[in-house]
Amino acid sequence: MNATTDQSFAGRTVLVTGASSGIGRAAAILLGARGASVIVAARRQERGRETVETIRGAGGLAAYIPVDIANEESIDGLFAAIDAEHGRLDGALNNAGTEGDPAALPDMALEEFDRVININVRGTWLCLRHEMRIMRAQGHGAIVNTASIAGVVGYAMSSAYTASKHAVVGLTRSAALDFAGQGIRVNCLCPGGTSTEMSARWVNRAPGGEEAASRGVPMKRFGRAEELAQAAVFMLSDAASYMTGSVMTVDGGSTTT
Repeated sequence: MNATTDQSFAGRTVLVTGASSGIGRAAAILLGARGASVIVAARRQERGRETVETIRGAGGLAAYIPVDIANEESIDGLFAAIDAEHGRLDGALNNAGTEGDPAALPDMALEEFDRVININVRGTWLCLRHEMRIMRAQGHGAIVNTASIAGVVGYAMSSAYTASKHAVVGLTRSAALDFAGQGIRVNCLCPGGTSTEMSARWVNRAPGGEEAASRGVPMKRFGRAEELAQAAVFMLSDAASYMTGSVMTVDGGSTTT
C-alpha cells in the first residue's frame, strides 16, 4: 500500500513496541501507510531501523527508539524520548513479549517463570502507566495490548506464558475502565497461531512444525502477521471508537473448538 492511499492516521503519533519483527513490524508498516508518525520501539536495533526504513521508503514517517521491555529504566527512557521528540502520543500497540521455554509446571525454573512474567506482564504494565499518563493529560488516546489465545484458554507445558497472557487480558479490562469516560480506549488483541519468528521457535520444537500445528486450526493454516496487524490497527482507529475493554481473538477459529 502506498502511504498516500489512506491517511486515516494522519497527524497522529503512534508507538509500536516489538516492532522489529512479526505482528509489531507489520502493524508499524501499516500505520505508516495510513499516515501515522510511527515510533518504532524494539530491542534489536538493526531490525528496528530496518522497519523504519521500510516505512520511510513507502513515503511514511517513522523513527526508531531502542527499548528493552524487561528493563524499567529503558522503558522510562523510551517515554522520555517520546515526550522530548514528539510531545504527544495518540496511540500505542504494546506488542513486545516472549514465549518462554516449554516445561511442565513443576519442572519450570523459578527464574524462567519470573523472566516471562517480567517481560509480558510487568513490561506491559509499565508501558501502560506511561501511555495512560500522557493520554490522560491530552484527553484522548487508543491503546492495544497484544496478548494471545493463551490469554483465554490454557496450554500444557506453558504455565508462565499462559498466566502472563491471562494477566495482559486482565490488565486491559481494568485499564479500560480507569479512563473509559475520558476519551481513552484500551483493547486487547489475542492472536492464534501466526507465522512469525516467535511462533516458529515454539512450533518447531514439535514434530512437523507449523504445517503439523496448523492442522488443528479450523481454517487449516496459521495467520499472517499482516492479518493480525489489520486487527490491531482497526482497534487503534476511529472505526473502533465505541470499543474499549474488548478482547479480540484472531485465530482461524481455534478457540471455537
